Amino acid sequence: MPDPAVPPTPPVPLSELLAREDLALRQLAGPSAEGVVIRWVHTSEMADPYPYLLGGELLLSAGVHIPEAAGSAAGYFDDYVARITAAGGAALGFGVAPVHDTVPEALIAACAAHGLPLLEVPPRTTFSGVARAVWQLMAQARLAELRRVTEAQQSLAAAASRPDPVPSVLRRLAQRLGGWTVLYAPEGAEIARAGREPGDEVRGALTRLADVVRPAGGPGERPAPASATDAVAGSHLASYALGAGHGFVLGVAAPQRTPGDHTVASVAAVLLSLLTGEQQSGTGAARSSALVRMLLGEPPEEVAALLGDGPWVVVRARPEGDGAPDPVAASALGAALGSALVDPAGDVVRVLVPADRAPAAPLPGWTLGVSAAVEPHDWPTADTQAARALARARATRAPLLRHGARAALADLVPPGEAAAHARALLAPVTARPALTETLRTWLSLHGSWDRTAVALSVHRNTVRQRITRCAALLATDLDDPDVRMELWFALRHV
Repeated sequence: MPDPAVPPTPPVPLSELLAREDLALRQLAGPSAEGVVIRWVHTSEMADPYPYLLGGELLLSAGVHIPEAAGSAAGYFDDYVARITAAGGAALGFGVAPVHDTVPEALIAACAAHGLPLLEVPPRTTFSGVARAVWQLMAQARLAELRRVTEAQQSLAAAASRPDPVPSVLRRLAQRLGGWTVLYAPEGAEIARAGREPGDEVRGALTRLADVVRPAGGPGERPAPASATDAVAGSHLASYALGAGHGFVLGVAAPQRTPGDHTVASVAAVLLSLLTGEQQSGTGAARSSALVRMLLGEPPEEVAALLGDGPWVVVRARPEGDGAPDPVAASALGAALGSALVDPAGDVVRVLVPADRAPAAPLPGWTLGVSAAVEPHDWPTADTQAARALARARATRAPLLRHGARAALADLVPPGEAAAHARALLAPVTARPALTETLRTWLSLHGSWDRTAVALSVHRNTVRQRITRCAALLATDLDDPDVRMELWFALRHV
């Protein structure tokens, strides 16, 4: 049987057509309608419709082609049905008026023998009415498919913005397709996976299918296809090459496969390409040049021009939960902020961002602290500002906090005199960085033990002990607002 040509619309299950009460169709022979789909409707009174069928049709006939001499002869009907099935016809609809009062018994027997569903079309139902019903069902299915694909695209895009973008995209794709998804590294290892894991046979077949789309890399090698499909042990397999030939591959194993599934998986492949791809561009070369120059001793302000126009802000970000962000999550954060200058440092990610791209709204899954806009020579100061803003954001459970930079009374004191006074006042505690940072955070949070503990990731009793120690070393009363104000002024200059 030839493979039926596939139209750009989803097929219609024969069971849905039979369920239409306005048509009153009745199945007389053939397999259950549950597993039969209709892709086209065609009316023909030819004794041999084979040349005119593409495959997948519901063929409608009133039996005009049946010669009177045929009568109930089984041979004619057997040949007729055999030609329909050979052409890939999905079902036969026989109209019982005006030529025939009933469906010939020999036709029923032939359809049963060849496994072709036979429908009785009652006199009140026109063939054009049947065709219209099929097109209506196709339009409804197409609309539902488009809605499903759109929702899946939005869902995958949201997953890609999470702190763990690659596992999130794989999980969401597995949920949407009801199968198993896996990301293969260039050497073939499984980096991440999601969904119900298949058996060894399916898993091995999917691994081999991934090799089909992975670039060979040798001179004169034939280019690998962008995607490949297969079916093994009742599972539909697909593999998609990611990026610009770096060797990452997305693998999918699902119990069924529709054109909409291919679209959804392709969207996931594009997102994963962005998340895993290396940036091989002039911008990347400029960043590399700037890094080399700084390593060789040039100050930041001398190399900043290679990175783009200033001023800049430093963004410190921490993902929700207790886990540390992986490099892929950090890169995804940088992409969301519009900067590739990303540093995953422990449980915090630092991003250097042009001031005109500073985040204006929170990013889902992240807590952000943003510095004031500065020139390159003040980048270290901006990093400190971002760290303090992030600590306050976590303590106050705010998703985004910016460093406040406005004129203050402290600005009336010459910086040199202010720094000298700060060093003298805080000398008893500056030798102990933990005490200095605890005092700074505690004052910034208005003396809150609990919020300070959250900001510093320590127990509240540890905060109490450190503040008590500070008060003893400084020989002062930390409950006095004037003392707090003076200490806060001093801490800004150390």
